[in-house]
Amino acid sequence: MLKPAPVKLDYKTKNLTTRLEVGDIAVIKHKDIDEIAAKSLASKKVAAVINCSQSISGGYPNLGPTVFINHNIPLYELEDGDLFRDLKEGDIVEIRDDGLYRDESKMATLKSLNTDMLLQLLEQAEKNIKVKLEEFVDNTLTYASMEKSLILEEQKLPDTGISFQGRHVLVVVRGKTYKEDLKAILSYIKDEKPILIAVDGGGDALLEFGFTPDIVVGDMDSISDECLKKAREVIVHAYPDGRAPGLERTKGLKLSAKVFPAYGTSEDIAMLFAYEKGAELIVAVGTHTNMIDFLEKGRKGMGSTFLVRMKIGTKLVDAKGVSQLYGTDVDLKHVLWLGAASLIPILVLVALSQPIQYLVKLLHMRLRLYLGY
Repeated sequence: MLKPAPVKLDYKTKNLTTRLEVGDIAVIKHKDIDEIAAKSLASKKVAAVINCSQSISGGYPNLGPTVFINHNIPLYELEDGDLFRDLKEGDIVEIRDDGLYRDESKMATLKSLNTDMLLQLLEQAEKNIKVKLEEFVDNTLTYASMEKSLILEEQKLPDTGISFQGRHVLVVVRGKTYKEDLKAILSYIKDEKPILIAVDGGGDALLEFGFTPDIVVGDMDSISDECLKKAREVIVHAYPDGRAPGLERTKGLKLSAKVFPAYGTSEDIAMLFAYEKGAELIVAVGTHTNMIDFLEKGRKGMGSTFLVRMKIGTKLVDAKGVSQLYGTDVDLKHVLWLGAASLIPILVLVALSQPIQYLVKLLHMRLRLYLGY
C-alpha cells in the first residue's frame, strides 16, 4: 500500500514529465513503454506509475518497464475504470490492494506488474522478435524505395548564416546513453569546437552540459522554450508537402524559423543538412540506429535513415554507446604512477650523459652559492 499522493495525468509521457514532482503518482497511456520515457519518469522520483495501456504488448522486448523495477518504482496497469475521465490533475489518490481510491471511493482496478511477470512478458516478446524483424525489414525496403529522392535528388536546403565548409558537426539526439556519450566526448567538443546541431530535445541535452546549440532541427514537440530561444537558428522539419506543425510553436514564441520539407526523421535531415552544407565530419550522439530504437519511437521501419547513412558514408561517425567502450573516470593514483614512470627515461638520460651531469652539477653549485651554504 502507498500513502496518499497527488496524481498527474497525460496521454503523452514526455509532456507529463515536465509537470511531475517527487512523490507524485503518474498516470500514462503508453503502449510498450520505452526505456527513455521510463527513465524520464524515474528521474522525477515518482511514487508509482499507472499505465492505462499495455506496458509490454509482446511484439518486441521493450525495456521501459524494467527501468521502474530497477528504481523500485511500482508499476501498475489499468484493468477497469477510466482515469482520464474520472480524475483531474492534482487529485489526492491512494493505491491499496488492487485498486486506486480517492476519498475512499474506488476509482479503478489495478494490476501490479512485479519482476516475475515482467520477465515472463519479455520472454514471450523475445519469441515474437523474428516476426517483428521481418515486418520491419519489409517496411524499411518499401519506404526506402518510396523515399529514394531524399538522396537521389537535390534537396531545397534552408539558408543558414553558419559556414559548414570543412568543419566538424555534432548532431545530438536525446536517445539512449546520450548523457554518458556526451560526457565521453567532452574533450573532443572543447578541442574541435564543432557546429552543434540539436534534434528537438537534443538541444536541452546540450544545455545540460553547458553548450548552446547553433541549430535546432525538428518538429519542436520535445524541446524547451528556453532552448529554442537560446539557439542561434531554428529549422522546422516539415512534411514533403510543406505542412509544418512545428511552426505554430515557434510563432507562439515569436522566433524566426526556417522550414525544411523532407521525408524521414528529424535526425535524418539534420545529418543530411550538415552533409549537403559541406561538413568535413559528422559526429552523431544519441541517434536511433536499430530496430528496437525505432519501434520504441513508434516507427515500423528505417527507410530514410538507411538512405541518409548510405549517402553520408564515411563522413559519419556514430558516437552512440561510445561511453560503453571505455571509462571516462581517471583515478588520481594512476596519474601519479604515470608521472613517476615518465621520470624514468629522464633519470636514465641524466645518468648516462656527461654534458647533462655537468649541467646538473653547475646548477647545484649556483644554488648553493645563492642560498649561502
